[in-house]
Amino acid sequence: MDSEQAKGWSDYEVAERWHKLFRGSPISAKFLKHQEISEGEKIVLDLLISKWRERLQDISWFMRVLNEAIAREANREDQCTGRFWEGRFKSQALLDEKALLACMAYVDLNPIRANMARTPEHSDHTSVKRRYQKAVNAQDTNPPEQQVKSLFPFTGYPNNELKKGLPVPLTDYLALVDWTGRIVRDDKRGALSSKLPQILERLCMDQQEWLKLSQGFEKSYKTFEGEADKMKQVSQLLGYQRLRTS
Repeated sequence: MDSEQAKGWSDYEVAERWHKLFRGSPISAKFLKHQEISEGEKIVLDLLISKWRERLQDISWFMRVLNEAIAREANREDQCTGRFWEGRFKSQALLDEKALLACMAYVDLNPIRANMARTPEHSDHTSVKRRYQKAVNAQDTNPPEQQVKSLFPFTGYPNNELKKGLPVPLTDYLALVDWTGRIVRDDKRGALSSKLPQILERLCMDQQEWLKLSQGFEKSYKTFEGEADKMKQVSQLLGYQRLRTS
């Protein structure tokens, strides 16, 4: 959720984005067609644009809309009523690179844990599959311009100039997911490969720590995830008396 980017959208872009998802209103439809609107309609339009801008950057609103659409379809197929998911979605704050990569790998490897795929590049409905497919045909895998346009790019390890993107090279992440996937599929649970990805050394993580996070991310911490000092800092900022891990 990039609130700074959302604040930079023009009123026209907000209305255009909203109309791609929902019907909008007759006033906003006129606005998008560059038709003349009255002063009263302009006041209403400003209120709508303000509300839509907030909702377009709200993860809770997104999950509410997603849940409703899936529930309606599932209930129609099963000829029943009620919620599709038992409870509200979980929201965890990722405080550092380790937590970010562990969460990404956990999601990307879901099909392998569920025995629905043998390798990450064959895991349907995952971003890692799309990244693999693009990387195979790219002249150079790591430059952001050679990566999938609709996904947040991997920009490499930041030096003097911080680039907007995931702070590791794409090739390192693909190697890490591939290595982790092989461990997940191993007949002996917890067996470790001798070929340790260099990215773990750069992140100062050992094999056991990484596997614990990437295979059971949701069980590790429920509120936020990161180094102990960062979790302590956030707890103090939020006024918690102790670290909240559940």
